Amino acid sequence: YVAAVYEHESILSPNPTALVDRQSALELMGRNLDIYEQQVVAAARQGAQIIVFPEDGIHGFNFTRSSIYPYLDFVLHSQSVKWNPCRESYLFNDTEVLQRLSCMALKNKIFLVANLGTKQPCEHTDPHCPSDGRYQFNTNVAFDDDGMLVATYRKHNLYFEYAFDTPPEPDYKLFDTPFAGKFGMFTCFDILFFEPAVNLIRQYNLKQVVYPTAWMNQLPLLSAVEFQQAFATAFNINILAANIHHPTLGMTGSGIYTPVKSFIYHNMESYGGKLIVAEIPVITTDYKTNLEKTSGRVSEKGSEQLPPLFYAEMMYDNFTFVPVWGEKGELQVCANTLCCYLNFRRVVLTDELYALGVFDGLHTVHGTYYVQACALVKCGGLSFSTCGQEVTDATALIDFQLWGNMSTPYIFPLLLTSGVTLDFADHMGWKNHHYFISKNRTSSGLLTAALYGRWYEKD
Repeated sequence: YVAAVYEHESILSPNPTALVDRQSALELMGRNLDIYEQQVVAAARQGAQIIVFPEDGIHGFNFTRSSIYPYLDFVLHSQSVKWNPCRESYLFNDTEVLQRLSCMALKNKIFLVANLGTKQPCEHTDPHCPSDGRYQFNTNVAFDDDGMLVATYRKHNLYFEYAFDTPPEPDYKLFDTPFAGKFGMFTCFDILFFEPAVNLIRQYNLKQVVYPTAWMNQLPLLSAVEFQQAFATAFNINILAANIHHPTLGMTGSGIYTPVKSFIYHNMESYGGKLIVAEIPVITTDYKTNLEKTSGRVSEKGSEQLPPLFYAEMMYDNFTFVPVWGEKGELQVCANTLCCYLNFRRVVLTDELYALGVFDGLHTVHGTYYVQACALVKCGGLSFSTCGQEVTDATALIDFQLWGNMSTPYIFPLLLTSGVTLDFADHMGWKNHHYFISKNRTSSGLLTAALYGRWYEKD
């Protein structure tokens, strides 16, 4: 089927904490929706059957609970009411944004997924009801090609979003399409947690996901395109990911991903939005996913001269590293229960410093979650203290096999190359209770090759 995602440079409120009236809010959102409309037309012309827009693309961010209020549409989160906002605009008040989105879908005969802020009044008899008598949600909406509202999803894992409430229960939201079957949806930070993202995919055996995000890139392990691809690979699914484009805030990186191919956009230099349209296969059969254990041998040899251990901060975590010296070799490094092993050969010898790092512990900055990671990274300079820094360019070509005795089945294989581009591993999977990834000859210099494990039970 043909899918489209739009990386949007949103027009932002000059002062998001200021209190404005509904009319001014609609005016600002209308300017973003005008751009959406042009992109829907462009995507439909290229044959797209579904288009996905980013998180916060219509209203922006950095609001307070009260300053976002005029930007919120009313939406019923009930599955029982069938509603077409374009055709039945009279049914509810404060649904101007939903009406416009619905009409875009209808006019262009395309499935459309967008993110907006929504409000829902609640009774004080409801124990979860906020003191101001309303819920405010960060919400994804999906419309079918007739403009019908077919799914709403309320973001569960909020990322410092004080304007929004967490829904009382996680939403598991799917919608059906004639061209690719069922799509699931979740938003941004949700991708790092079991609920609802992983649970949704497992419970419904999903093969397609739509994913609006407003993601601030963090190298070397959590750049948007790097993690989006790893997620598609780990679960053997297609992901349609739309990010916001604000390079000054480190926000870029969208794509259409299959388990074996990616169509991506990552651009920290220029401004303006970007439409990606790609034809991808519907995944129907259940290939053996990388989460299942297979048997086989992993070679482990004792090495003679051990390189020095050192510690450095990476991704705000204290990693234990060994330097990757010489033309080829075998290395190992351990922390807590996790040991990481590397076989490597440098195909192109450069004077760049690489290091093999391990972390097995609770990550506590910008969110709390348990990580088990084995990572081969290019350091920022030639001294040990530069390992773990954000690096975007590399020239060394390295053949490698990286493996670790991970304690969780949820491993996201990361492979990032020079210029923040992606590559695909030759092989990956389980052998003897170790997860491995191997690659000969990356397409360009190696930035990061890593196994990013999420041990959800220990969050």
